[in-house]
Amino acid sequence: MTSSPAATQAVVVGGGIAGLTAARELARAGVRVTVLEGSPQTGGKLQVSEIAGLPVDEGAEAMLVRRPEGLELVRELGRGGELVNPGTTSSAILSRGALRPIPSGQVMGVPSDLRALAASQVLSPAGLARVPLDLVLPGTPHDADVSVAGLVGARLGREVVDRLVEPLLGGVYAGRAELLSFEATLPALAAAARGRRSLISAVHGVRNAAPKEEGPVFATLPGGLGTLPGAVAADLAAAGGTIRTDAMVRELRRREDGWRLTLGPARDPEYLDADAVVIAVPAAPASRLLRAQVPAAAAELAQIEYASMAIVTLVYPAAAFPRLPKGSGYLVPAVESAHEVKAVTFSSVKWPHLRAHDPGLIAVRCSIGRFGEEHTLQRADEELVAAATAELADTCGVGGPPAETRVTRWGGGLPQYNVGHAGRVARIRAAVAGEPGLAVAGAAYDGLGVPACVASARAAAVRILEHVRSRRGADDGSDGSGGQAEGTRAQ
Repeated sequence: MTSSPAATQAVVVGGGIAGLTAARELARAGVRVTVLEGSPQTGGKLQVSEIAGLPVDEGAEAMLVRRPEGLELVRELGRGGELVNPGTTSSAILSRGALRPIPSGQVMGVPSDLRALAASQVLSPAGLARVPLDLVLPGTPHDADVSVAGLVGARLGREVVDRLVEPLLGGVYAGRAELLSFEATLPALAAAARGRRSLISAVHGVRNAAPKEEGPVFATLPGGLGTLPGAVAADLAAAGGTIRTDAMVRELRRREDGWRLTLGPARDPEYLDADAVVIAVPAAPASRLLRAQVPAAAAELAQIEYASMAIVTLVYPAAAFPRLPKGSGYLVPAVESAHEVKAVTFSSVKWPHLRAHDPGLIAVRCSIGRFGEEHTLQRADEELVAAATAELADTCGVGGPPAETRVTRWGGGLPQYNVGHAGRVARIRAAVAGEPGLAVAGAAYDGLGVPACVASARAAAVRILEHVRSRRGADDGSDGSGGQAEGTRAQ
């Protein structure tokens, strides 16, 4: 049995954007930190690679600008001046046989401008006539958490759920409106609705409370949002942090003076001791790691379900399009059952910098897969590509085969914020709070986007810093700098 000179102060399990950000915060505060990532590369679901010479994201392609945490991180990395915004944000919904504009005045599909809703023709005449009843119906009690479909359907009618709300929420969660939590997925609207009888009035309240300044809603980096984890990792390394890939953590145990993590195969385990640990992996592996020491949190994490999806990227010669699309893409409601694709993004139209790489090419991303429809993904890549090309031929008249294709599968990639999610997260955090030197972070808790993950990472880092500093003062007042992780390998 061998050991290195000094124990690490903190270990972050998981090398996605949340784990890397938490580790960076700790390293910059002088904490010796090691990131353990079980896969061969860091970045989680933020990945980018070239297709036909174009850098196109394989996962998330943009971050929300109006939530500040993501922008703050990019600026801290010295890359704020590189941020680029979409050339267009207009998008459509495939409804009743045609691409129709998403109506203005809505919040995640819940409308407030009835004229714009009528002009969009997304709803049938009967569905449109049902919407204004929200203004005169008695209030719908929702003191407890309810599903999005339950509340929105009761107020505005089922067509609003099926043809507006579900496709927009599906673009985020790939989930089902019957299961998704109104409180967790639409928190601002839920808060506004508590004091109002009408849901339309609540949407007006949310929109009136939003910042009035005009500006872009989304941003990315010129090489793709998938370059962000690499930038964070480089800054972490410069601050003295360590990253290990292919380092799968199998077990987490409390020790008298901290934590012990078990890595590697059972026949040749490696043990890593630390004062503090951040768990920044999806709910299922987090549950397994916490089962022995924090069973209450583990049980709650085990209840968080995930949706699987695939992103089919197609690059066409520009001449294959009868005319260039004017919008950034379109969404497909689940009720349009003849269509397997749930969302299409015209990447080269949405991001002018991408088109500038090669004006003769058009990159398109097609998303396939919803919660509960994993069987749609149990097919060969060629079949998914065929479904995507058929979709574009049908809706856009695209002719001929793509010049190059890529299929990226995200098995269990999107946590489902189902009814009761907020309460579940509160119980997880309460259980973890009872364990000194332990924190959780990531997309399973307070939001799926980059800003939300960064916020959860920073909150976790604050908790760990408080613990490490209290330990430092209690021990010998050392400054926590230098040294690497203590690893022992059973012989």
